[in-house]
Amino acid sequence: MKVLIIGSGGREHAIAWKIAQSSLVEEIFVSPGNGGTAKEAKCQNIDLKGIDEYVTFVKENKIDVTVIGPEAPLVEGIVDEFKKNNLKIFGPSKTAANLEGSKIYAKEFMKRHNIRTAEYEIFYEVERALEYIKNATYPCVIKADGLAQGKGVVICNSFEEAKDTLEKFMVEDIFKGSGKRIVIEEFLEGVEASILSITDGKTIIPFISAKDHKRIFDKDMGPNTGGMGVVAPNPYVTEDILEDFRKNIMIPTIDGIKKDGLDYCGIIFFGIMITKRGAYLLEYNVRMGDPETQAVLPLMKSDFFEIIFKAIDGKLEDVEIEWEKGFACNIVAASKGYPGEIEKGFEIRIGDVENKVFIAGAKLEGENLITTGGRVLSVTAIGETLEKARAKAYADMKKIYFEGMQFRGDI
Repeated sequence: MKVLIIGSGGREHAIAWKIAQSSLVEEIFVSPGNGGTAKEAKCQNIDLKGIDEYVTFVKENKIDVTVIGPEAPLVEGIVDEFKKNNLKIFGPSKTAANLEGSKIYAKEFMKRHNIRTAEYEIFYEVERALEYIKNATYPCVIKADGLAQGKGVVICNSFEEAKDTLEKFMVEDIFKGSGKRIVIEEFLEGVEASILSITDGKTIIPFISAKDHKRIFDKDMGPNTGGMGVVAPNPYVTEDILEDFRKNIMIPTIDGIKKDGLDYCGIIFFGIMITKRGAYLLEYNVRMGDPETQAVLPLMKSDFFEIIFKAIDGKLEDVEIEWEKGFACNIVAASKGYPGEIEKGFEIRIGDVENKVFIAGAKLEGENLITTGGRVLSVTAIGETLEKARAKAYADMKKIYFEGMQFRGDI
């Protein structure tokens, strides 16, 4: 079969690498891809822009399945357009993608279907929000309603911080419309966990859990990033927590999808907080996480493409996913200045590494990889224990160099 993967990050490199292992797949196109997908087996990059170009390319090249990496095309309605043209695509409809595209839609969905989540209030006018934060309990969490490239959630420790955040979101409009409407939530104390899952709209199967490291510096210091590294499975996700998650979050979610008649075939990413009171749902993502994908997929023994194909055909009920024993550790190397203004255009030197390197923000110029983005690459290693996986990943990271390279030492 021929596959089109849409996206350009480390997540898409990992998806392409995993799908390329399937005996069912002959050829993979990645749009626009990166320097890693350009060199991956069975893969070639192709530069397509906009839903119409994707539809035309898929028809003309007889592509069997399209897999979406990032959230933006899903929120824009790419799945609806493909289905109008009778083309197979893996991802939720435009309405279902609102579970990530609108925090307000997601919170109201959670409330409607009794999914355990933080208490919240919704605001459409800055005046009402300012009045509310005068008497709020701190810390509190302010969330932009729409997509904000991972920067639309702020934990505010004081009235001043909350007021400043509201000004930026609702008045200065730093997210160009996405922060004009907001959610203010109670702050939940605990440990975060990422649980990716796959659904055909009737059945939902959770993947192995993961733990992301959001902040740029060791000991969770510095500003939030898109993610600086992941371990999987998450050591804090015990069998009891998993059972609590299934009962109070996962099963009510798939029941809600059915009750609301949502057209949802794709990935559901549950961002949860493990508290003393149990697991709480923080947010949904409607696609694979980055860099969670780079840690979770290397642990998957099953044929990922075969599972995707069964989901599209509505036949997940009999699927059982097999996983490698042990742990994965993924460490991200970022450009100098990230997550702020970055320096780029530097050659990447990769020595004799023993484990998988996933490329994110880098392009291929001749035979050389050149940095183009904030998060440049990551290394994933698997070990019998988390300590062994970490040691292997850090040993490889020492064999990689580009000017201004930074990475955490405590993933």
